[in-house]
Amino acid sequence: MRALGFKEHGGLDRIEVLDLPELKAGEGQVKVRMRTAGLNRLDLFTLEGLPGVTVPRPHILAGDGAGVIESVGPGVTGFSPGQKVLIDPSLSDGTCEACLAGMEPYCRNYQILGEHVNGTAAEFALVPAANVQPLPPNLDFVQGGCVALVFMTAYRALMVVGELRPGEQAAIVGGGGGLNTAAIQLAKWRGARVVVATRSPAHAEKVRALGADEVLVYGPQMPLDKGLWGLSGKKGLDVVFDCNGTATVPSSSKSLARGGRLVFCGGTSGPMVSIDLRPLFWRQASLRGSTMATRKEFLEALRLLAEGKVHPVVDSTFPLERGRQALEHLDQGSPFGKVVLTIS
Repeated sequence: MRALGFKEHGGLDRIEVLDLPELKAGEGQVKVRMRTAGLNRLDLFTLEGLPGVTVPRPHILAGDGAGVIESVGPGVTGFSPGQKVLIDPSLSDGTCEACLAGMEPYCRNYQILGEHVNGTAAEFALVPAANVQPLPPNLDFVQGGCVALVFMTAYRALMVVGELRPGEQAAIVGGGGGLNTAAIQLAKWRGARVVVATRSPAHAEKVRALGADEVLVYGPQMPLDKGLWGLSGKKGLDVVFDCNGTATVPSSSKSLARGGRLVFCGGTSGPMVSIDLRPLFWRQASLRGSTMATRKEFLEALRLLAEGKVHPVVDSTFPLERGRQALEHLDQGSPFGKVVLTIS
């Protein structure tokens, strides 16, 4: 079968279309004929090599995807060949104390498709039956193939870890990425006043269309911290969602209100930050890390998508054979929304 991935870690020149053996569904597994696979910045980090993470090679990228069930393995019930499904990219053992308590992201054996194990950018993918969900009728394969990771991650970060409440002020730092376009919509659905900070003037009207109440185009003439503080009415923000890391967290953390929460679930510009602690303890504000979501939270995010309360934002599609160009666009093209591979 054809798949997009790499044989050795490195830059985008290592990406290739692989020719790999087709696998058979085992106990408790579902074999999905993939129609689409959504790319994430995590794929770029996996390609470069993540500290402490050893992947099988050749390695297939992507954790999101949608397709049609080809076959089911022994012990699988509730699914049948021909059914349209999307894939939940989070893997947990289901037996540990955390999993039994419904806190899957705390599982010591937690993994993500495409990061720790082979992913979905292939003609076929094998996943546990627990990791497929019926494709909502209002989503096509392209839309369904790119929603899981970003919406589940943004939902947990804002609603659970960030404890965002109706009427609060929330800022989303970054306006173009798939995670940010999901977070903007979820914060608005929650009933917050939503401020979006972006470096791209071209993204300003687009984030307004997603529900942003205020948009800050920041840069040398308007620093991020000063701009956010001003748009908060000089009261500070209750929740700041900032996954950029090095480039923005030191500034965005200064915009928190008393009792404010800065939530992060990544560091796309780098993982190391230097922060002045004094405003944080004086305002009794906090920095909170988050990643992925519980199964219950994922299903809640999927319900919102199925009901049309939020929707996927797709920047562009590329055929599997042009996967390297798709990753180049994700890395350098300043996309607005998700970049999706189509698989014939």
